[in-house]
Parts: sequence; structure tokens; C-alpha cells
Amino acid sequence: MAASREYADHIVDLLSPLRRVSARAMFGGFGLMRNGLMFGIIVDDVLYFKVTDLNRSDYEEAKAAPFVYHAKGRRVSLSYWTVPAEALDDEETLLEWAEKAYAAARAKKDSKSVKAKKRPAPLPRKKQR
Repeated sequence: MAASREYADHIVDLLSPLRRVSARAMFGGFGLMRNGLMFGIIVDDVLYFKVTDLNRSDYEEAKAAPFVYHAKGRRVSLSYWTVPAEALDDEETLLEWAEKAYAAARAKKDSKSVKAKKRPAPLPRKKQR
């Protein structure tokens, strides 16, 4: 599971119209970051974008597949799916897919923030004598 810096730099260059996109090395691959939020990954020189209910149907229609790895004898699937070849062949289409992935990542982060805020504060402990 490795990715080349050259491929990551190429993808960042293609996404440069979005501004503030960078690739951060992690786990033998790269995380695609924008404004501190990861919206894509690159593993084995394959580009994956963040998928949630907001954009899952696009990936299913394109017959894309989720990123899967094996750990401790089991198969783990992440919410990052392969970017269709058609999107990689057309800059405008790639930017559209990237914007949707970024929106999905933001929505996921926002939903986590809301859940964290809804948790009740812990009750104060009584002092033991």
C-alpha cells in the first residue's frame, strides 16, 4: 500500500482551482486535505474521494468501489470510493466530484459535532469523606 509523491502532486495540481488542497503522507499513502479536512485519499496511486449518503449514488452509478484493506484477519471498508476514470480524464468533472467529496466530509464532520454537543454533561461526583 504505497503511493508515489509524484502522483499525489499531480492530483493536487489538478485540484488547484479549489484552493488550499494539499496531500499529506500517511500510512504509505496520502490524505487529500482542504482547509484542514480530509476529503480524499491516495493509495497505490489510486484516487479515492469521501462518500456519504450525500454522494453515494454517484459512485454506485459509476460502478466505483470503496477502499478496502485487511487488518487482523478481517476486511475493513472505508467511506472513500474510487474516483471514476471519466472524472480523472476531465478536469471540470474531477473538480465537481472533489467539491461533492469535500461537502460530504464537511457534512460528516458537522454531524459529529452536533452529536458531541447533544451528549449530556456528566453529573458532578459527590465528594467522598
